[in-house]
Amino acid sequence: MSERALRGTRLGATSYETDRGIDLAPRQTVEYACQNGHRFEVPFSVEAEIPSAWECRFCGQEAALLDGDEPEEKKVKPTRTHWDMLMERRTREELEEVLAERLAVLRSGGMNLAVHPRDTRKSA
Repeated sequence: MSERALRGTRLGATSYETDRGIDLAPRQTVEYACQNGHRFEVPFSVEAEIPSAWECRFCGQEAALLDGDEPEEKKVKPTRTHWDMLMERRTREELEEVLAERLAVLRSGGMNLAVHPRDTRKSA
């Protein structure tokens, strides 16, 4: 019985509500154009902030707002290298001092580079 109750209707496809007696929000129409020459309009509320770019409804590329301001370029931070981060922690004089200490240890034979303490291979 319940199967027959919905027969003949397409759920979700058709709205049975009417627009009678409803005041829609004030709207404005904004025009966009993409690089492929497609032009289209998008309705926005009068109170809405208008985006400077919108996806083209024909080809999917980014379309720019016509008669609008160019989008602001975002500030990009310069890439920090390991050297930059090291120089934030130490001065050049301190680095030269550490280098001299480590070279002195290596030259004195204080570190045996032939056998590493974590080396699990048996030496012959």
